[in-house]
Parts: sequence; C-alpha cells; structure tokens
Amino acid sequence: MCSYKNYLQLTLGVVLATLQGLSQASAYVDVLDLPAKVSPLAVNGPLSGMTRAGARLVAVGQRGHILYSDDGAQHWQQATVPVSADLNAVTFPSATEGWAVGGDGVVLHSNDGGATWSKQLDGREIGTLMVKHYQALADAEPGNEQWPLLVAEGERIAEQGADKPLLDVWFTSERVGYVIGVFNLILRTQDGGQSWTPFQDRTDNPQGFHLNAIASTGDALYIAGEQGLLLKWDELQQRFAAVQTPYQGSFFGVLGRPGEVLVYGLRGNVLRSTDGGQSWETLDSGLHVSITAGVIDAQGNYRLFTQGGQMLVSQGSGAQLHFVQSSEPVPVTDVTRTADGALVVVGSRGARKLSVE
Repeated sequence: MCSYKNYLQLTLGVVLATLQGLSQASAYVDVLDLPAKVSPLAVNGPLSGMTRAGARLVAVGQRGHILYSDDGAQHWQQATVPVSADLNAVTFPSATEGWAVGGDGVVLHSNDGGATWSKQLDGREIGTLMVKHYQALADAEPGNEQWPLLVAEGERIAEQGADKPLLDVWFTSERVGYVIGVFNLILRTQDGGQSWTPFQDRTDNPQGFHLNAIASTGDALYIAGEQGLLLKWDELQQRFAAVQTPYQGSFFGVLGRPGEVLVYGLRGNVLRSTDGGQSWETLDSGLHVSITAGVIDAQGNYRLFTQGGQMLVSQGSGAQLHFVQSSEPVPVTDVTRTADGALVVVGSRGARKLSVE
C-alpha cells in the first residue's frame, strides 16, 4: 500500500516533471528565430559554400555560421546572422550585395559584403506564397489543370512546415536572382529579394527531382539536379528547359565559360558540351567518388574536387582531366579563387588555402 508520504513524493515528482517539461517547451526557439552563436571554432567547423564579394571571401556552413576574410583566407571573422539553420550556398553579384540559402527554406541577404545579414524568406512562408501565386493563376485560367496541382503542392508545403532546404542560389545582378532546392523548389526575385515568385511551372521537371546547383557559363544559365536532370534557361520560352544527357545519376555542379560547359556529379562522372548542350562527351575522370566542387583557375584551367579531397585538372579546355595527388586530401564542398588567383576550399574541416602548381 502506498503511504501518504510516498503519495506526496509521487505527486511532487509529477508536478516537478510537468514544470520541467513546460520550462523546456517554453525555452525552445526555432532555428529560424535563433541568431547564430558566435564561436572561435566556427572557422574549423563544417562549411558548405563559399564565394567572393569583391576581394573578400565569404563562406557559409552549419548552425548559421557565416565567415569572411579580407586577407585571402589567412584570418576569418564571423558575421552577424539572425538564424541558426544550416546554410548551404552563398553568392555575391557585387562586392556588397549577397544572398545565402539553407535549411528550412531560409534566404538571407547582406548589403555590406557579408559582415551582417537579414532574413528575407523562410520555409514557413514559401507554401503560403505558392498557394497565393498559383491560386491567382488558377482563377485567371480555370481550364488549366496545372494550376490546381501547384496550389495543392503549396498547401502541402504550408502544412508540412519549414522542412525543405534550399540548396543553391545565383544572382545575375543585385535585383534578379534564383533560389533552388529539394523537390523542384525554385523561386525568382526581380527586386533584390523584397518579393519572390514561385517558378515550379517554369521548369521541365515533372517528377519533381531535387535541384542541386545553379550556375552561369557566361552565355547560358543551367540547373543541375538528381537522376540526370539538367535544365537550361530558354529566354524565348521564359522557362528552364530540359537538356538531354547520357548520364542518369545525380549532378552536383555546373562549370564553364562561353562555348563550353562541364557538369559533374556522382561516381566521378563528368560531361562536356561545346554546343550548348545539344551533344555531350563523357570525360574519363579515373575516379569513382562523387565530384562536389569546381572552379576555373587563374590560368584558365578547370579544377574539380571530390568529396574525398582528390583534385582533377584540365589543361586549358575541359577536354581532358588529369588526376593531381594531394599531400593532405580532405573532403571539399566548394572552392573559389582569391583576388590574387590562389585557391581556397571549404569542407568538413573548415576553410584552407591550397598550394597548387
């Protein structure tokens, strides 16, 4: 039989557990509302994306960490960021104006070269934005069966909440740009991120494959996705049209210049086209590990990097790739050139400057 004392202890324990649970619940703050924590270890933590803002380097990574360097990656400072969501990619069309994207559909903007950031959009808003946009189109074209489907997709996203990450971002100017992500998630802005227009109806991606990377070659804009998906912006049709490729695995990046484009991805696969994607040749990388980053170096050579830290180099054009042994191979998620032409990579161990021939 339970004594009165035991009963009081049991009752008190229940009350304390309830109060503790309420305290923990009240202490919870969504990562979209929690500023990134300043940490001296951030520079050595996982970083996912990097770019240049003028001469400055800007890198993004986990827990909302954004770092910037004004001395070619010798020293880094941590930016002020209003979210703690993991960040995947960053772009600066000018030395001051930049955008970063990441988990929970977050879009951040900086107007001071990456030192401070503000939130322009997140996944809690994207579904509602889609419903409003496509419902207006459905009302205007009641006979078009596409619009109700996209309205329903927006409703699903709104119901599921902010759980869909944005994977890449690209801006052609300080006003016009795109953000892309999982399940064909894509939006465009024409006013520097003050407003965003859903673009799902402007992609040849009926199966809703993930959109992994977006990049310009100077004469064309491409989106690389999973299961062989490659899209190219068609100015006449005002949409991202499908480009047929001979590989059905996932692509993780696009790299090129006017007249030449390389797409790369799983298992060391690299494709090259010199006719705008009408035909492709498969390059022999000699590797079977995923290629995750690429850059054109100061000498005009392509350099591709893998998740294992291996590096492939072309000589001039991208027609042939050669493996270059690294003394300290580390996983690479992104790479960029400094203002003086040096290469800096980021990955699971932070940022580091490369010594390359």
